Amino acid sequence: MQAAASRLLRGAIKKRPVLSSWSSVLDYCRTAQGFSDREQFRVLLFLDKRNLLIADEVQQTGTVDHTPVYPREVVKRALEAIIAVAGPLGIAVHDHLIVGKDGHASLKGLRLI
Repeated sequence: MQAAASRLLRGAIKKRPVLSSWSSVLDYCRTAQGFSDREQFRVLLFLDKRNLLIADEVQQTGTVDHTPVYPREVVKRALEAIIAVAGPLGIAVHDHLIVGKDGHASLKGLRLI
């Protein structure tokens, strides 16, 4: 039943801007994961300028009552999105530096981007 409802909702998303209000976002998330027997941590709902859903990504899937969240994975995915959007605009992301009092880290140097 849940799979059928999810397919119906996803079909509706392709035809109209169902995520144009907070209540529609909650309805979508409730349908997408509310009946799952495992917790999910969603980072991104990609929308176009008309609030049509482009993609929905589950960052982590956990257990019955726990989902681990790794900040590095969240930031990594956000940077991937920025790089993907910047490319067609002629903007290159060459590196991402993290600088602290004891040194620095280059994500390009670490081969993370």
